[in-house]
Amino acid sequence: MKQSLQLRIGQSLTMTPQLQQAIRLLQLSTLELQSEIQEALESNPMLEVEEGGSDNSNDNKINGEEHSSENPENNPGSIDNADSIELNQQKDSLPDELPVDTAWEDIYDIPPPPSTSTSSAANDNRDFFENQSIEEDGLISHLLWQLQCTPMSETDHAIGMMIIDAINEDGYLTESCEQILQGLRQETEQLNIDSEAVGLEEIDAVLHLIQRFDPPGIAARDLKECLSLQLDLIDDGSQQLKSARELIENHLELLGLHDYVKLKRLTRLNDDELQAIVLLIQSLNPKPGAYLSANKAEYIVPDVFVKKIKNRWTVELNSENTPKLRINPLYASFVKNRDSSDDNTYLKNNLQEARWFLKSLLSRNETLLRVATAIVEKQRTFFDYGEEGMKPLVLREIAEQLELHESTISRVTTQKFMHTPNGIFEFKYFFSSHVGTADGGECSATAIRAMIKKMIENESPTKPLSDNKIATILVEKGINVARRTVAKYREAMVIPPSNERKRLA
Repeated sequence: MKQSLQLRIGQSLTMTPQLQQAIRLLQLSTLELQSEIQEALESNPMLEVEEGGSDNSNDNKINGEEHSSENPENNPGSIDNADSIELNQQKDSLPDELPVDTAWEDIYDIPPPPSTSTSSAANDNRDFFENQSIEEDGLISHLLWQLQCTPMSETDHAIGMMIIDAINEDGYLTESCEQILQGLRQETEQLNIDSEAVGLEEIDAVLHLIQRFDPPGIAARDLKECLSLQLDLIDDGSQQLKSARELIENHLELLGLHDYVKLKRLTRLNDDELQAIVLLIQSLNPKPGAYLSANKAEYIVPDVFVKKIKNRWTVELNSENTPKLRINPLYASFVKNRDSSDDNTYLKNNLQEARWFLKSLLSRNETLLRVATAIVEKQRTFFDYGEEGMKPLVLREIAEQLELHESTISRVTTQKFMHTPNGIFEFKYFFSSHVGTADGGECSATAIRAMIKKMIENESPTKPLSDNKIATILVEKGINVARRTVAKYREAMVIPPSNERKRLA
């Protein structure tokens, strides 16, 4: 086989380090972006936070109807442009673009990030008035604290530890007394007790003691026992309480099915008496341990604000999400054009990296604002009339309007939130599928769900609307929806079926 040289011309998609960084910043959420900025401030001495900067959030506003593209270099809001500093003498020695398919470390000597360890003195200087995310005590810790405060023998204390360890997050005991006794005997040496002398009677006695702990209904083995334990705390001796105990003990399944006709026939109660008993049982907590779960609260910080000013919907960035950054003018002045020393090279590398970082942030803010504005323009009826005014929308429509790739729109709309007069919504919320109408038009799935929810809220409690009836009403309004589609939307909104929504008059 003869070897030869051939020249071929072709096109291929390559990603420079600048583009890789811009894409990575674009898909970050607000909290992740703040962490990224903090890391950049700690690792790059050229970057600093502008102190005492004026709030120019109005410069970030873009009218919801008339979008005027503004040059980011002339925009003083949010982030200072790196080129605002007079460093033209260094531009000749700093490359404008890195070669493709390379990384920062391939071109520049990136120093290791500083240690992230914090001292106790730093913790003492934190602002105690700001919202601190604190890990709350869970259900198990709450029960163990009560167990420690209860006087009992060492053996009973070991049994109590085994019982509490078998309680799940909802507050139910997941193991039988026989299983707890077996586990107790397997850990005899660690517990330092004579487990052979312990029987099921001792296990049952300690279990009844723990069932008197807070919250009421804890350590129950099933729903029936959980509700009965909570009724024991009332114990007022009334006939209503006795009827409630009987209903829980013998007719709990019928109560769950809302079969009030059969309940009245079996219990021989009239509508008023049965309704009072049902209200009493509904006031009990079927999951007593749920409110003591140790899950942290998640806070949403909106990326943009949507406001109606002079009958026009306007969009503006949340300027408090990111600090105002700029290049340190003192360190930048140390960069010398023709000096090749290690210190000067280090400053050059960090200066160019800082410029690209600021440029990526500016690009992120501009793209985020453009996408948010386009969404507001498309969904103007939603902002005027609520969920029922939502229009069908897909990512491709916004991508074609802004002349961006569909994947870019997907990155921008993920984990980005919009503060509106109707509430806070993720950008993805405004994109939904559509259902055909009788006149050949389209109706958003979100609008249909809002209509279904409104109909269910206004239905008669004694004769709730079935899925088939709701589908018929929607068809009469010109929306072609099948019964199974109504059932799917109803289940997505966590609304029970009609037989479970039935109430007494």
